[in-house]
Amino acid sequence: MNMYLYPEYEVVRDESRCISCRVCERQCANLVHSFDAETGKMSADSAKCVNCHRCVCLCPSHALKIVKSDDTYKVNANWDNQTINEVYKQANSGGVLLSSMGNPKPYPVYWDKMLVNASQVTNPPIDPLREPMETQIYLGKRSVTIERDERGKLKDTLAPQLKLRVPVMFSAMSYGSISYNAHEALARAAEELGTFYNTGEGGLHKDFYRYGKNTIVQVASGRFGVFKDYLENAAAIEIKMGQGAKPGIGGHLPGAKITADVSETRMIPQGVDAISPAPHHDIYSIEDLRQLVYSLKEATEYKKPVIVKIAAVHNAAAIASGIARSGADIIAIDGYRGGTGAAPTRIRDHVGIPIELALAQVDQRLRDEGIRDEVSLVVGGSVRSSADVVKAIAMGADACYIGTAALLALGCHLCRSCHEGKCNWGIATQRPDLVKRLNPDLGYKRLVNLVTAWDHEIREMMGGMGINSVEALRGNRLMLRGIGLTDAELRILGIRYAGESM
Repeated sequence: MNMYLYPEYEVVRDESRCISCRVCERQCANLVHSFDAETGKMSADSAKCVNCHRCVCLCPSHALKIVKSDDTYKVNANWDNQTINEVYKQANSGGVLLSSMGNPKPYPVYWDKMLVNASQVTNPPIDPLREPMETQIYLGKRSVTIERDERGKLKDTLAPQLKLRVPVMFSAMSYGSISYNAHEALARAAEELGTFYNTGEGGLHKDFYRYGKNTIVQVASGRFGVFKDYLENAAAIEIKMGQGAKPGIGGHLPGAKITADVSETRMIPQGVDAISPAPHHDIYSIEDLRQLVYSLKEATEYKKPVIVKIAAVHNAAAIASGIARSGADIIAIDGYRGGTGAAPTRIRDHVGIPIELALAQVDQRLRDEGIRDEVSLVVGGSVRSSADVVKAIAMGADACYIGTAALLALGCHLCRSCHEGKCNWGIATQRPDLVKRLNPDLGYKRLVNLVTAWDHEIREMMGGMGINSVEALRGNRLMLRGIGLTDAELRILGIRYAGESM
C-alpha cells in the first residue's frame, strides 16, 4: 500500500504577475515548474519542492512564494505531521531516513540564554576605533620548557602554531559534499582573511595546493585522499574522531556525488557511495590515538600542529583530558547542531549535546587538571554570529569553526536537501550545470565581508567589556550572565545569573 503524502510546502503563483518567462523552470533542479504550451501558463508540482527559494529569488515579476502547507492530520500532541509522515515513508521503503544540515529541533540554544556584561565608570570601556584592539590569536600548545644552548641563550621550544588574524575558521566540508567552486571560495577567503579552511574528509584537490598555508587537512576513518603530498600541503592536520551532526557513526557521501574529479581526489571508485567507518580501525584507546598523532607529526617533521576533532557528547571532558595527553596540539569540539551533507535523521536529531555545555565542561576539566595550556580549544556546531564567537571565547574557547554560516554567505537557503546532490545554489552539488551557478569570485568576497563584519563586532563587544584582546577574553566567564537558565545549567556553564552581584 503506497500512502500519498501531502507536500510539505506549496508553491503559490500569482497568475496576475506571472509572465511565463520560464525562469523558474530553467532554474529548478527538482523539476517543480513546467510550462503548458497549449495554455501558455506555468504550473508547479509542489510535491517536488524542497523550499530552496531559487525560483522565488530569481522570478523577475515576484510572482512566486513558497508557503508551509497547512494540511494536517487529526490533532494529536504526541503524533505530529512530520512523525506520522516519517513512519509512512519508512513503511514504504524499509530504509533509513537521511537528512542534511544541522539539528532543526526546538532544543534550547544556550548562546541565546547568555548575556555579555559591560564596563562602566570604574572599569571604563575601550573605543576600538581609537585604541588598539587585538583579535589575532595563535593556536597550539602554550606550555614550554626552559632550555638553553651552549652559549646560555634560550632555545625556542614552542610547538608549531597556527596564526589567525581573527578567531574564526571555516570548518570541515569535504570536496564531494560541496562543490569545487564552494571549496575555491572558502580557500581564497581564508587566504585573504589570514585564517584557515578545513578540507573535511574528502582529500585536497590538486588545484588548491597553492592555498596550503591556509589549509587544514583532515584524516578521517576512511582515510580518503590521504597521502604524503596531502599532508605536506597543509598548515595543520586534523584527526576526525567524531562529528556533531552524527556522533558515533562514520561519514556517507552518496555515489551520485562521486564524479571523476571527486573520485581522483578521494582515491576511490567513481559513482560508488563513500562510506567511512564509525571508528578508526587502528584507534581503540588514547594510546592508539597517541600513536597516530605522532605518526602524523613524524611524517611532517614535527612542523605542523595536529588537531583532534570530537563530537560534543556527555563525557567530552574526560575524552578531552586524554586527548590533551596524547600529544595533540588542538582539540576541536563539534556540537549537536553542527551541519552535515548527509546523516541518518534519527542520529542528527537525537544524539549529542549542545556545544556550550561541552565547551564549559572541557575547559573546566583541563583547568582543574592543570593542563589547559597543553592544547588550544576550537568549537563549532551552530556558531551563528559574532556574539556567539565572543560568548564561546569567554566560555573558554580559543577560536570558533563556522560552517553553516559560511554556506549561507555563499547563498545557501537551508533547504536541508544537500544529500540529494541537486543544490540549486551550486554549493552542495557536483552537477556541472548547477556548480557554475556559484561564482567563486563573488562567493569568496561575501565570505570575506562576513568575517570582516564579525571581526568589527567582536572588537566592539570586547571594547564594551573593557577588554582589549581576545587572549584577555579567553575563559573570562565573569563577563557572562545567564538568563532563563536552571541552577543545574548555570552550574555546568560556570556562570552567574543575570543581576547577581560578584
